[in-house]
Amino acid sequence: MTNIEYTPIASAKLENGASFHRTERIFDLIKLDDPAIAVMTDLKKVSALTIAEKAPIDAANARMKHRGVRLLLVVNDDDTVVGLITSTDLHGAKPIQHIQKHGGTYHDITVQDIMTPQDKLEVICMEDINRTRVGNIVATLKQAGRSHALVVDRHERENKQVIRGIISASQIARQLDIEIPTTEIAKTFAEIEALLASA
Repeated sequence: MTNIEYTPIASAKLENGASFHRTERIFDLIKLDDPAIAVMTDLKKVSALTIAEKAPIDAANARMKHRGVRLLLVVNDDDTVVGLITSTDLHGAKPIQHIQKHGGTYHDITVQDIMTPQDKLEVICMEDINRTRVGNIVATLKQAGRSHALVVDRHERENKQVIRGIISASQIARQLDIEIPTTEIAKTFAEIEALLASA
């Protein structure tokens, strides 16, 4: 073994006003015939973003903005998923309807007041994701009139459903390299269908 002498690296002072790099989400471009898993955010690889059901919706909005997402899983004290909340829930008609029905102000509303509860959520099985194509996912979201889908598999020992992934229409559009000037679902799918027709 040779004796190598390593010299120290020169250091400097951190400058005033320095910032830091933030992780960029880089999506691979895809085609409609690619495997469906190409558009799924895999929660085995990326941490799920959650919020407590009793949190104020201001906190949900801040978390979405900070993390650059449009959906949070809503959990109870045991970390069981009790629903989900989207940016559409926060900025659409739900808060106004809640105030009209129950009184109070926007700042009084909690996540559980306007979330989509667990018993209203439809999911896709991971087995189906593994054997279908991106085009099947687009058709599924369009039929359901939704901008997101949850993907589940089963806990090996307890045989309970576990949310394995999240699929987003806006992410699919980005991966198809389609510009979406609005977050409206209908517009998203009109853009995706236009790509289908030109293919």
